[in-house]
Amino acid sequence: MFIQPWDAALGDAEWQTWIADGHDFGILSVNGLLGHAPIVVPTHFTVDGTTLLVHLARPNPVWDTIEVDPNVTFTVTGDYDSVPTSYYAAVQFTCQATIVDEPEPELLRRQMTHFQPDGVHAPIDPDEAPYGRMPPGIRGLRMDVIEVRAKFKYDDHKPVDRHAETARQLTGSSQGLDASAAAQRRRRLDRTSTWNA
Repeated sequence: MFIQPWDAALGDAEWQTWIADGHDFGILSVNGLLGHAPIVVPTHFTVDGTTLLVHLARPNPVWDTIEVDPNVTFTVTGDYDSVPTSYYAAVQFTCQATIVDEPEPELLRRQMTHFQPDGVHAPIDPDEAPYGRMPPGIRGLRMDVIEVRAKFKYDDHKPVDRHAETARQLTGSSQGLDASAAAQRRRRLDRTSTWNA
């Protein structure tokens, strides 16, 4: 991912806050076996310290390739607008993956706690319905984060007045994620002047 200096994250706290603010769905990219294209899997994920947690169906083709090469990339994007030269936020994690086959579905419990924090789901117990039959059909993936590259492409290098006007126009749009792109532009407005001093 190419990142211009003005598109870089302001620091770890910026991308961490952005991820924690409900950006918990991304794309897992796994190196393909020799002679095959990379495997790309859209999936939910959970953050556990410096590790990303995922669970996938046991028949998923990623397992064989991860056993050969555990280096994976996980990319999360969002807050993009409806213009082809798009404003957007993206966080890309380079990770070392470890396959998790647990007799107890602890990884699944952690994910359910994240996605349904109010506990509005049946207990995850391997001996009880409705989840009892599911754990044998899935495998977990722990992805230890090696590097994070974050990009917030919102024209921070443009003049403040133009920046603010574009945010106003996006706020009034009903297209896709224009409103959330506008919120990101306004949030980073204080940074804009540093590229025009």
